Amino acid sequence: MTRKLVVLNVVGLTPRLLAHMPNLRSVADGGFTAPLGTVLPAVTCSAQSTFLTGELPAGHGIVGNGWYFRDLGEVLLWRQHNALVGGDKLWDAARRARPGYTVANICWWYAMGADVDWTVTPRPVYYADGRKEPDCYTDPPELHDRLTAKLGTFPLFTYWGPGAGIASSTWICRAAEQVMADHDPDLTLVYVPHLDYDLQRFGPSAPQAAAAATELDGVLGPLLDAARRRDATVVVLSEYGITEVSQPVHVNRLLRAEGLLRVHTQDGMEYLDPWTSRAFAVADHQVAHVYVRDPADVPLVAKLCAGLPGVAEVLDAEGKAAHGLDHERAGELVLVAEPAAWFTYYYWLDDRRAPDFARLVEIHRKPGYDPAELLFDPAAPAAAKRRAGVALARKKLGMRYLMSVVGLDAGARAVRGSHGRLPTDDADAPVLLCSDPAAVRERVEATGVKGLLLELAGLSPTAPSGPAATDPVSSGPVASGEAAEVSPAGSPEEAG
Repeated sequence: MTRKLVVLNVVGLTPRLLAHMPNLRSVADGGFTAPLGTVLPAVTCSAQSTFLTGELPAGHGIVGNGWYFRDLGEVLLWRQHNALVGGDKLWDAARRARPGYTVANICWWYAMGADVDWTVTPRPVYYADGRKEPDCYTDPPELHDRLTAKLGTFPLFTYWGPGAGIASSTWICRAAEQVMADHDPDLTLVYVPHLDYDLQRFGPSAPQAAAAATELDGVLGPLLDAARRRDATVVVLSEYGITEVSQPVHVNRLLRAEGLLRVHTQDGMEYLDPWTSRAFAVADHQVAHVYVRDPADVPLVAKLCAGLPGVAEVLDAEGKAAHGLDHERAGELVLVAEPAAWFTYYYWLDDRRAPDFARLVEIHRKPGYDPAELLFDPAAPAAAKRRAGVALARKKLGMRYLMSVVGLDAGARAVRGSHGRLPTDDADAPVLLCSDPAAVRERVEATGVKGLLLELAGLSPTAPSGPAATDPVSSGPVASGEAAEVSPAGSPEEAG
């Protein structure tokens, strides 16, 4: 018998934070809680793609939240089209077992173009004059007006940036409730980002982290009640745990100082030049892909990176293969940070030469991830907030505006939480909760989530037609050594 499923992806949820979340803990009352293995890199796009395909990045191709698109000569992060994700998707496997199986995707990533029945995902309005206004994309299109009429415009500026907070997660949860009430999907996927914010700003042991968990638990209560009224099986999972950090690591500045990274200059501002650089890094939290144009340079670049303080490991071809990260989109080398370190994208050597987007909340122009976007410039927070106020006033008048509020080195030094490494302690690792005791597991690997969900739905998976899927392998934590080394990284089960 097929059973309704509601799957909540509560980003950053760990056993430590569950102590502050009684509504979430109640999911496992009569069911079970299990440690959840993640993937390298332990970041949103890679982890979600593994959950939904049962494959590691080598199979589905999502090697991070972004990568260097070699055919375009550009670094692009946070793309949205589902065609980027390879492998057999959960909904395709479900429909082979039960034709007509219906799916709602509420803000899981790579939502656009996915072959599901109802889609809701953040998507600003990009006006021709350069203005960006909050909004969302839906499929079918008429769902947009129904949701915004009831819930208001999607609060984009609380979804990311210095104003990121509970309003965006509240909107997402209420939208999920509405879609369930109106359409009764067989499977409802819900992405809930709130724990990502204060844990990166202040660290997972700060009082703000516990407060964020408590606040989010209150928002999740009505959604869980709505799922129970439908007699749905509820699964709660997380992609990664956020751990304490204090050390930004500037890989690109090292490569530039060694003459390997090149920039071009316009209007006094320096821009990364990936076309002519011999090597550069795409930073993604605690993992960085290093793209090396000439294979003969790989040993030199590996040695330089291994000697950079804050780098725990340099994965070569063998190391990438050991972690299921050997895909053409990956860098020739992949760096893993020390536990208290994370990677910046910074490539300029003088802040006066930084591009103007460096001080903006600008996730698409930066050639790497920038957690400093969550903070008003720590070097001058009052001035940054005044600039934000002026920008908002211009926005309300329908004028173009720049939200120039992000600190550079001061912002990087202020970041207190990150993720991307494989965890060394299950208390800081992802967790899975399930309301169905019949499916109890002692541990669930990221590659096993798809199969578990099919089982919970009462569906027997059948093999897809075409080429065989990549065999999933287990991904466990990697212990950090006292010094960085160029190596294949050892067994994925090391230290766990």
